[in-house]
This record gives sequence, structure tokens and C-alpha cells, in this order.
Amino acid sequence: MNSSVTGCLLSICLLLACNGKEKQRSQPGDSNALVKPKSKPEKPVPPVKKPPIINITDTVSVKRIVLCMRDSAANDERLAGKLARIYGSKLAEVFKKEKLKVTGSPMAWFKNKKTPYFFEAGIPVNKRPGKLPKGVFIKETRADSIVLAHFYGPYDLIPQGYDAVKEWMKETKHVLRGVMYEIYVTDPLDKKGKPVDPYKIQTDIVFPLR
Repeated sequence: MNSSVTGCLLSICLLLACNGKEKQRSQPGDSNALVKPKSKPEKPVPPVKKPPIINITDTVSVKRIVLCMRDSAANDERLAGKLARIYGSKLAEVFKKEKLKVTGSPMAWFKNKKTPYFFEAGIPVNKRPGKLPKGVFIKETRADSIVLAHFYGPYDLIPQGYDAVKEWMKETKHVLRGVMYEIYVTDPLDKKGKPVDPYKIQTDIVFPLR
């Protein structure tokens, strides 16, 4: 697994605008006259992001053995850091010690998509390890019916992917079964460590179906 997968999963940029009001003093010698206020400085305008690309289909999930850890995070920044440590450090130690092979992209199950986050994060492996350290467990995915959304776009727009899947399920009268999860298919950094165009980064959003 390329450890850079974890570094930019949840990069979120916030643009803060400051509103400044400047009071003008009277002209000398004319206590009743007020200087005409200067026009207010223009507020910085956040760049408009183009909408993500979302391709939805109903299919069957792949059987996987996933080495997982469970955690929580108060906000997006903490979530990014915890995912990075789980994928790139904690689970990597288990792979090395148990001589496991990675068989798929990093995954995460979210009980909710609002803060605080409660989640399980893992990486598919080729077999069950003989012994698991404290806090690490095995999660298996079966060959079940799912709705799969291939999402291409910045990670902070991914709620639009969830909304699109929910709307699709409503129109097709499908019913959710189990916990939704994400698969981080594309590494957000290229081989030189430079960020990839976010609209070329694929995240799969999976909704298990009844």
C-alpha cells in the first residue's frame, strides 16, 4: 500500500473573510462636517467548485477480509489525522509482523456523516492473521447487493455523493441494510508526491441493500 494514500484523504481549506468598518474623523476646522466614508473593502470570494462527478449503479459487493480499527473524531481535521495513523502506521505494523498482503484500497465505515464521527477504518488483506493486537479486529464483507457510487471530486463535497445515492434509492424504492462505507480507490498524491487533480480522485460510496 502506498502510505501517501492517507496523507490527503480529508484536506479541507477554509477561507475566512474579515469585515472591517473604519470610522472617519471630521475635517479640521469644521466640527460639523464628516468625511464621506470610504467604500467598504470587498470581501474575499471563495472559489466556486465545480460539481463532482457521480456515477451510481446497483451491483454486488466483493468478499473481503478487512483488518480494522475503531475510533472517533471530533472534526474533519482530527478524522484525517486518525485515518492517516491507522492506515499508515498502526495497521502497517500488523501487516509486517503477520506477513499479510494488501488486497484492496483503504476503507472506512461511518455510523454518521456529521461531527463527532464514529468510524471503523481498515485495509483488505489476503488472510486472517494468527494473532491480533489489542484494538485491531477483522471485518468481512460478503457478496451482497449494494448501491455503488463512483465519486470523483474533492473530499469535502462527498456529502453530495451520499445525497445522490439516497435520492436514487428513494426513486428506485431500495432499502438500506447495514452501515454505509467508503473505499478510497485513488491515491490523492502522484508518484512525485504532488497533489492529483481532485476531480480525478475516485472514492467509492457503498450502501448495502436489503
